[in-house]
Amino acid sequence: MKSSRYQFIKIGMLAASLTSLSALAQEPLDEAALTAEATGIVKQFGGTLKPLLKEAIETGGLKHAIDICSTQAPRIAAQLSKSSGWSVKRVSLKPRNTLQASADAFETDVLRQFDLRQQAGEQPDTISYTQTTDIGFRFMKAQGVEGLCLNCHGQTIHKDVESALQQYYPNDVAIGYSIGQIRGAFSLTKSVNNDQPEQQ
Repeated sequence: MKSSRYQFIKIGMLAASLTSLSALAQEPLDEAALTAEATGIVKQFGGTLKPLLKEAIETGGLKHAIDICSTQAPRIAAQLSKSSGWSVKRVSLKPRNTLQASADAFETDVLRQFDLRQQAGEQPDTISYTQTTDIGFRFMKAQGVEGLCLNCHGQTIHKDVESALQQYYPNDVAIGYSIGQIRGAFSLTKSVNNDQPEQQ
């Protein structure tokens, strides 16, 4: 009798625990907090890479900057991914490094939206997008063309720079941009346990 009562109590406690866990799993994501976290990671990425590129230009010229960008940008993305728990990368509709910057279907759609938003008058530094998908919470932040970018991504590129780009990126298509255009985006994904439908 006591054994049966004990088993009944254990089953009741287990059911209560499962109900509690189910309720937690169904709690809505704190998208504002996730967006703020992702924004901070993007700032850290840019804040780490830009000084390296400027220093490379000052010490070794644009060819050296290309070398630095080709090695350091992926390293920074990998380090941030490891330390933050997010998947961190840069993507583009015209990727320079097709192995690391090619966009998936979701990213391609968002990048096309970014282009339309920029053409409609939005400034690149204000353009971003978030969505909860079946693989997690996704955040994308537009990367606009600045003056420094034109040296290697502009419409007119010095022959020495063009030669260096061909050395590192034989199939390069990431050129022809002008100030203010969208040349790509930071794309971050964080896995979450969530059964909610996708939403913007």
